[in-house]
Amino acid sequence: MKGCYTSYHSITHIVGDLVRVAMPEPGAAPAVRLADLALIDQDNGSRLAQVTEINGPQVTLQVFDGTKGLATDASVRFLNQPMMVTASDNVLGRIFNGKGEAIDSGPDLSFDKKIPLAGPTVNPMHRVLASKMIRTNVPMIDVFNCLVESQKIPIFSVSGEPHNALLARIGIQADADLVVFGGLGLGFDDYHFFRQSFLSAGLAARTVMFVNQASDSIVERLLVPDLALAVAEFFAVEEGKRVLVLLTDMTAFADALKEVGVANERVPSNRGYTGDLYSQLARRYEKACDYAQGGSLTILSVTTMPGHDVTHPVPDNTGYITEGQFYLHDGKLDPFGSLSRLKQQVAGKQTRRDHSPIMNTMIRFYSESKAAEQKSAMAFDLTEYDQQLLKFGQLFERRFMGLDISMPLEDALDLCWQTLAECFKPEQLLMKQALVDQYFPKQQLAS
Repeated sequence: MKGCYTSYHSITHIVGDLVRVAMPEPGAAPAVRLADLALIDQDNGSRLAQVTEINGPQVTLQVFDGTKGLATDASVRFLNQPMMVTASDNVLGRIFNGKGEAIDSGPDLSFDKKIPLAGPTVNPMHRVLASKMIRTNVPMIDVFNCLVESQKIPIFSVSGEPHNALLARIGIQADADLVVFGGLGLGFDDYHFFRQSFLSAGLAARTVMFVNQASDSIVERLLVPDLALAVAEFFAVEEGKRVLVLLTDMTAFADALKEVGVANERVPSNRGYTGDLYSQLARRYEKACDYAQGGSLTILSVTTMPGHDVTHPVPDNTGYITEGQFYLHDGKLDPFGSLSRLKQQVAGKQTRRDHSPIMNTMIRFYSESKAAEQKSAMAFDLTEYDQQLLKFGQLFERRFMGLDISMPLEDALDLCWQTLAECFKPEQLLMKQALVDQYFPKQQLAS
């Protein structure tokens, strides 16, 4: 291997995890391309790196294992190929690091099929309009903001909220063929939590995990979404699988981009983030697709909001790219901050005909119940209708908003009708009489 590539002893700068190499005049050396891999050799071993910038004769490399102890007299060998990831049925149940190397002591995969990262986005002509629901058994999602195949949607949260627990639960309960998990900058506790959650639920055999821990290189952190999406795309396109990709936390990805951008002396944009933050995020999210000649790829990510600031560059840019968001607030999915722009594609079409009307009625009454709560807190006189609303608001939060609540969609819709019946008369619902006649609990009508 060592004798196959020309070595260059021309490192000019080492800044952070970046190395700059001065190349010979054009024609005097093999062509170097963006995203190609290289090996940096020194007496203490070799380190893998990737080409991130070419500026005339100067080539910038990101070193995966860091540059600590690296000297400028080290030699550089360009491998003339992009980074590859193993893509075969043998990766199911396996755990990999941010370089795509197995870290679970499983069988060797060196002879399995390899595919390059970051391929082109799918031609729109090969896409199908999103029209299939992914059931999660989470009422606040299935009833009020359906998750749809090929959707790209984040969970907006803050540090300390149980977003990882919610993400794991959705991955376990979701009606999908395969789950590909990408962890970015995870603490060991979070990594262990996801691993044990998938194992305990019996999901490991149809799960692939790519994990970058907080102590690992930030360069590897940048690769985790690409590794996860490349493997997910393989299963969706080549094997027709319905694949759900879980990514946490995309703010850690953006922070890694910022750190590398500073080391690369790029002009910072809003709050120090790189000017191409939108493009970098969109390049990953736009991999979500329902393939005309294959399966589907759905992306559910976590995006933490520093200081609970939704105008922060990461959630702000994410909101323009994705098709809604699940807003996690005070340990609950907020029905007012959450939005699925594709729910109309499935609600009432793939689900019961009462789905859309009951969803809208429940949210209307819950909104009015919050106004009644304010009246009560300010010591205003409450009407009988206000009392009905207060009772409804309490039942709504207890029966639907808890993250530990799990039930099939049809049971959740029936419970919606039961909750309405316990608080209101049929004529107060302002719904079509045919729906009230069919679904309103008969014992309540009799009473």
